[in-house]
Amino acid sequence: MSNDTIDNDDSIARKGRGAMRIFIFKSEVNPNLRAFGGDLAGIKLPGQFKPWHAVGAIAPNQDLPYKIARDDIEKAISECGFQLFRLKKSTKAAS
Repeated sequence: MSNDTIDNDDSIARKGRGAMRIFIFKSEVNPNLRAFGGDLAGIKLPGQFKPWHAVGAIAPNQDLPYKIARDDIEKAISECGFQLFRLKKSTKAAS
């Protein structure tokens, strides 16, 4: 049997756009901290920032918010189980 016909599950997220449904989580401990994860339960998210709450999901054919590259996030999820990001604090315009 040739190894050319074996599909490696580890490479699913790297097969190109649309390979992974991505979930967005918010940290209760740090309100500006968010995470992308590959499962709705967020089982691989870092414990020091929990509890985590799912606040959204991105379908495989949709772009990520904030102009973030999908390929980079899918790679991070495949390698680490998550990708953290921080929202900028909003600033009020000067009077």
